[in-house]
Amino acid sequence: GFVDGEFVLNPTLSQLEYSTMEMVVAGHRDAVNMIEVAAAEVPDEAVIRGISFAHQAVIETCELIQELQEKAGVPKEWEPPKPTTKLRSELERKYADQFRTARKIAPKQERYAAVNDVYAAAKAEYCPNDKDIEPPYPWTTVRELLDEIEGEIITDMVVNEGTRSDGRSAKEIRPILCEVGILPRVHGSALFQRGETQAMCITTLGTGRNEQIVDGLTEEYSKKFLLHYNFPPFCTGEVRRVGFTSRREIGHGNLAEKALQSVLPSPEKFPYTIRLVAEVMESNGSSSMASVCAGCLALMDAGVPIKQPVAGISVGMFAQGEKRQLVVDILGEEDHFGEMDFKVTGTQRGVTAVQLDLKGRGLPQGVVAETFALAREARLDILKNMLSVLKAPRKETSKYAPRILTIKINPEKIGKVIGPGGKYIKSIEAETGATVEIDNDGTILVACVNLDGARRALEMIESVTEEVKVGKIYTGRVSSIKDFGAFIEVVPGQDGLCHISELDADYVRSVEEVVKVGDTVRVKVIAIDDQGRIKLSRKAVALEEATAEA
Repeated sequence: GFVDGEFVLNPTLSQLEYSTMEMVVAGHRDAVNMIEVAAAEVPDEAVIRGISFAHQAVIETCELIQELQEKAGVPKEWEPPKPTTKLRSELERKYADQFRTARKIAPKQERYAAVNDVYAAAKAEYCPNDKDIEPPYPWTTVRELLDEIEGEIITDMVVNEGTRSDGRSAKEIRPILCEVGILPRVHGSALFQRGETQAMCITTLGTGRNEQIVDGLTEEYSKKFLLHYNFPPFCTGEVRRVGFTSRREIGHGNLAEKALQSVLPSPEKFPYTIRLVAEVMESNGSSSMASVCAGCLALMDAGVPIKQPVAGISVGMFAQGEKRQLVVDILGEEDHFGEMDFKVTGTQRGVTAVQLDLKGRGLPQGVVAETFALAREARLDILKNMLSVLKAPRKETSKYAPRILTIKINPEKIGKVIGPGGKYIKSIEAETGATVEIDNDGTILVACVNLDGARRALEMIESVTEEVKVGKIYTGRVSSIKDFGAFIEVVPGQDGLCHISELDADYVRSVEEVVKVGDTVRVKVIAIDDQGRIKLSRKAVALEEATAEA
């Protein structure tokens, strides 16, 4: 954790509530090999120091594990499979140059087709589709070795030649295209494309009834921001059954959600429940980071007053012996053959999320710092492209989004708003088409697509919760008549007595000569006694009106 500028090791739940960063680091004595961070625009330098701080604790834990292993460890019985060096040398001699030529083709589909031709040629030679011929090696073995050779060639091209599969330099980002408002009927939408990776995001605004209730290991809570990430088969040119949400989709959605969470406005400022759906339309690496960028633009298009725009980038690494080369904005095959996938999201001010997936043994602290520097430079470049399309969140929400009005009442009057058996609140919703949500502290949210309906519902709530004031004139309805006067409902649920002597300036023999049940009359509150009984005067209103006319 990161509380008041100080790092906290293994923070408690109460400490995490005040922490501006939650970090998980795994590794060994020499380096780290897994990082997961959720932060509230924490400066890059502070995140780097946090990783170093956490690594010191990892070293101490490793020493304890080593101590335990020396005391209670047993010999390992597993033996690694023997390498087929002869076959590997043969495959390298025959197909290395073909792989190198194929890997220099820039367009993805053409490159993939050329690479597949190399695999097909090797399969035809070493594992022919002939029942009468027994292949000397199983295809799985041949394919694994070919994959190794292909990976080494890609690494050599990046580390020694400084070229990548699509012809870019190490720090070069693919061409970026941003669009907003592409779906006019939804509350907010955006498209973000970086090379052959494209994500479309849709924002939907709802009320408190749309919050997700989370019942986990800790206390039950509700989420006002939901991000769903969908990765359909067609985005990678595949045809397969679309089933349940995969673990990968859940993980990528969780990362994108963390990246945007810290820049959202407070519920007091923006009381909507926000659902963001990221649809990956095309993928060739870093689709989760494209979802972050598209998601940010979709929020801005929906009129969500985010604190700062957020962008994300993925940094990869290729290693050959002691040589290392970091590459920005990795492709799908660079993710597959490279050493790492280091995702960083953030604003101009700082980092909002980090995720490191590493295949090698570990990442030294110096490389971590270098990666953050590259990621920041790329992030700021992407933000410039995004802000050229939409500089700031829209001033108003979509006309199709619900309008939410808020009012604060005395908690003791919540029962009046609800009414017996929910009668009054149901009548408000039926008459206005609005939805009414009431918190225990007296905060009432009124939501309606029609702003006039929301205002009408608010007026009805204000009328039933209004505090009757002495000296104020009200338009009320006569609810009952007695010999000594009339009871008039000045606000819903609150009656006052207008004594027969206060009904008119002239002498009144019978109450019914002046008013009848159901009549609408203007009366003035002349007194409220200690028991809350309201005294009204129709005569006072008539005298004031006569004086004004004179």
